[in-house]
Amino acid sequence: MKSIFDSVSKECSKLVTTSYSTSFSLATKMLAESIRQDIYNIYGFVRFADEIVDTFHDYDKPALFEKFSQDLDDALTMKISLNPILNSFQETYHKCNIEKHMVDAFMKSMKQDLHKQDYLTNKEYKDYIYGSADVVGLMCLKVFVKGDNKKYEELKDSAMSLGSAFQKVNFLRDLKADFEDLSRTYFPNTDLNHLDEKSKQIIISDIEEDFKKGLVGIKKLPLEARFGVFMAYRYYSKLLDKLKKTPALEIKSTRIRVNDYKKVELLTRSYVKYQLNLL
Repeated sequence: MKSIFDSVSKECSKLVTTSYSTSFSLATKMLAESIRQDIYNIYGFVRFADEIVDTFHDYDKPALFEKFSQDLDDALTMKISLNPILNSFQETYHKCNIEKHMVDAFMKSMKQDLHKQDYLTNKEYKDYIYGSADVVGLMCLKVFVKGDNKKYEELKDSAMSLGSAFQKVNFLRDLKADFEDLSRTYFPNTDLNHLDEKSKQIIISDIEEDFKKGLVGIKKLPLEARFGVFMAYRYYSKLLDKLKKTPALEIKSTRIRVNDYKKVELLTRSYVKYQLNLL
C-alpha cells in the first residue's frame, strides 16, 4: 500500500533529523504536530545532499551527487521516489508550494562544495549562503505560513536572515574541520592561517546583525511555529556567545559546542520567556 510506503518514508526523514542533529531535533519537537513532519522532510533532504559533498570521501562524490540530483528531479516531477527521503520531501514540496528555484539554489551551493574551496569575494560568499541556508529558511517558512502568501512576503526577509545567521555560526564553529579536513574557507577577506580577534569580531558582528533581523520575524510567526523557531534561535545565540568568548586561535583548533545539560536549560528558559511573552 502506498500509504505504508509514505509512512515509512516520513519515519526515515524523522530518523535522519534525530540522528544527525540533537539541537535541531529538539527545536523541531517544539513545533506544532501539524507542521513538524514537513520540517523533518525538509531536513532529511538537505542533510543527505550535504552528507554527499562533506563526508563520502571514499566514493565518487560527483557521481553520487549527480545521481541524487536526477533522483530529486524525478521525485518532484513524478511525485514519488523509491528513495524514502526524497519521497517524503516531494510530498512537502508539493503540499506547501515550495518553489523550484529554492531547491535549485540549494543544490547549486551544495554542488560547489564538490570543487570550490575558497570564497574570495562578498558576492561569492553571499551567493553560497543564499543557496545553502537562506532558501532552506524560505522552505521552512512555506511550511509555517500554510499557504498565506501575504504572511510569507512579510516574513521572508527575516527568514533568510535567520538562515544566514545559523549558517555563519556553523562556519565559525566548524572552522577547524572545514579548513583542515576539507580545505575550505568560506569567509572572504579573512586569512584563516592568521585568524585574529579583529577578524573574528567582524564575522561575529555580521552574524549578530542577521540575528537581530531574524528575531523580528520570529515574533510574527504563526503560533504553531513560533516557539520551535525561537528555541533554535536561542541555541544558536548561545553558541555564538561561546564563540565570542573563545580566543580566535582556540576556535581554529577545536570545535565549540553547547552541551546537552545547557540545551535543556535553554529549553526551560526559552519556554518561560515564550509563556510570559518576553521574546
